[in-house]
Amino acid sequence: MMRYDRPAIGLAFCLTGLAGFVDALGFLSLGGFFVSFMSGNTTRFAIELAGRHAGGIAVAAKILGLFVLGVVCGSLAGHFGHRRRKASVLAVVTAALLTSASLDSMGFSMAGAGVLALAMGAENGVFQRDGEVTIGLTYMTGTLVKMGQRIAGALLGGPKLAFLRHFILWLGLLSGAIAGAIAYGRIGLDAIWLAAGAAALFTTLAYFMPEKE
Repeated sequence: MMRYDRPAIGLAFCLTGLAGFVDALGFLSLGGFFVSFMSGNTTRFAIELAGRHAGGIAVAAKILGLFVLGVVCGSLAGHFGHRRRKASVLAVVTAALLTSASLDSMGFSMAGAGVLALAMGAENGVFQRDGEVTIGLTYMTGTLVKMGQRIAGALLGGPKLAFLRHFILWLGLLSGAIAGAIAYGRIGLDAIWLAAGAAALFTTLAYFMPEKE
């Protein structure tokens, strides 16, 4: 992450905000299941399995599967996007969010909420180098670990502000989740249309952003 320039970090902040927004919508509409935080869903899946709750098992399994499918779709889009890899991946994210919003409008709210997981899986392919994700956009555990390591490094005489980039990503997710919770409280899953519009805007910005990796 430290090798990215400011425009790329700015885009990453926007995308973590989008992830937080979408995750809040999914969490509230799916009754405590996440659409971007698969560690939490794995724990929830295990709890549902232990309790033999068929409904919860099915929901968790579908979300996990859709997230992985999204990762596959995002990775393939990035591969074939070549010099427009970021924009290609974000086009998949936008298409998935539009599909989710359309399903909800047609009365298939649960299906629409589930497709959010596919969008979030795809989003993680935006920042990638040599086939590996370099900035995780939909989960913050690794980011917080790195932030803590940078703070420890600063206390030992290293760069004093190196932790800020990681903090900014975390702040992006937090801010987006707050906005998502507020939007859901006011307009429900119609807020997915807002997320799709934001994703389309970020796709356009990424198209004109030079690839430096």
